[in-house]
Amino acid sequence: MNKKIKFPIIIPLLFLIAISLNCKEKTADKAMDQPAIMVEKEIPEYFLLRPEVEKAYGYSHAVKIGNAIKISGAVSMDDEGNPTAIGDLGQQMKNCYSDLEKVLTHYGCTFDDVLVENVFTTNMPKFLEVAAYRNEIYKNQYPTGSWLGVKELALPEFMIEIELEVHKAE
Repeated sequence: MNKKIKFPIIIPLLFLIAISLNCKEKTADKAMDQPAIMVEKEIPEYFLLRPEVEKAYGYSHAVKIGNAIKISGAVSMDDEGNPTAIGDLGQQMKNCYSDLEKVLTHYGCTFDDVLVENVFTTNMPKFLEVAAYRNEIYKNQYPTGSWLGVKELALPEFMIEIELEVHKAE
């Protein structure tokens, strides 16, 4: 009786194994028929707007990988890294956009290529008073992004910092 039970169980098991092996062979054959897809390695391109300042603080102002460009937060500073327009949030914002435009120009972009703009400010009510200046920056459409009120920025004199994400069209 024990021998009769083993034989009927073995036949379905062998059948399932054969089907499984046949499926694997077909999958392997299909993979061999497909042309190889070559993926080019994208190498980051770093940009320093103020090399000495950025090296001292340990950051790059922008990095481009493929068509994506990430731009570090711009603040109102001179070429030596000293805060400018102290106490004047509106002028600090204009100085930020001036620096951001330099980075965009380096990559052959404009503010029309900006996808994300994040604004960090230590004085949100004052920022809301001067935010209309952005209409001079974004003439065709506005990017996505966030406006964030923060306790402080890198130096106490900084009242605003603006970072961007950009897509460079081919």
